Amino acid sequence: MKSDSPSPDSPSLGLLLHDAARAMRKRFEQRSEALGLSSAQWRLLLHVSREGRAVQSRLADLLEIEPISVSRLLDRMERAGWVMREADPLDRRVRVVVPTAKALQARDNIRAMADAVYDQALAGLSPAERAALVAGLATIVTNLAVSGADGICRNSPEIEA
Repeated sequence: MKSDSPSPDSPSLGLLLHDAARAMRKRFEQRSEALGLSSAQWRLLLHVSREGRAVQSRLADLLEIEPISVSRLLDRMERAGWVMREADPLDRRVRVVVPTAKALQARDNIRAMADAVYDQALAGLSPAERAALVAGLATIVTNLAVSGADGICRNSPEIEA
């Protein structure tokens, strides 16, 4: 009988994903020191640049940290000229975070650094293997996207009505 489970001596998928993400993050941090950005700052900067405008609660969700931590992070980044907070035109109580020209200029450098890290991480994999890896990881993310508090994946084919 064939088993799809790895042998007890094989590293688990979860550990491999965690270790790969950590190694890539550490390598990127080494390269981004020249910009004077911490890991949390460059991640926030990329999210704000990608979103264009984002409220603090959205950034907290994207970064998976508490809103108060995002607030402190934004305070430092605003003082350094990376982001600005503007009033939301639809709700005066809400402050919207927008990237500054400095952040938008740095975005290209950050992307180039990320590309170099990705190239190093994927060295030895053929273009087809790289595409399969990215597709597989995207499938994992989609499979585990949860829309309900009950933990049931709503995008699962068995659940679709």
